[in-house]
Amino acid sequence: MNSRHPLALDGELPAEADAFSAPDALHAPMPHGTLRECVEQVMERYFAHLEGESVTHLYTMVLAEVEAPLLGVVMRNVDGNQTRAAELLGLNRGTLRKKLKQYDLI
Repeated sequence: MNSRHPLALDGELPAEADAFSAPDALHAPMPHGTLRECVEQVMERYFAHLEGESVTHLYTMVLAEVEAPLLGVVMRNVDGNQTRAAELLGLNRGTLRKKLKQYDLI
């Protein structure tokens, strides 16, 4: 299936995630409110579009969908300074580097 996953903004998802793509979800207005409220709205939309299909590894999928753009935005806002990014995120610099590599951000 070539349509994008209703939870996805960008990036790779587990192979099974493509089975849950729903074109209507792709054109729905972006959620508004706090980050918490946005996540809740997107997850509700995701479950509404499952149509009874089972899903596994949801936690990993959601973390990857949030973590990758978070890291990318932080790195842009610190002009690529990994030490500053690690401080800002409250991560060890080695952990940050590992995650940046994981998401092909370096």
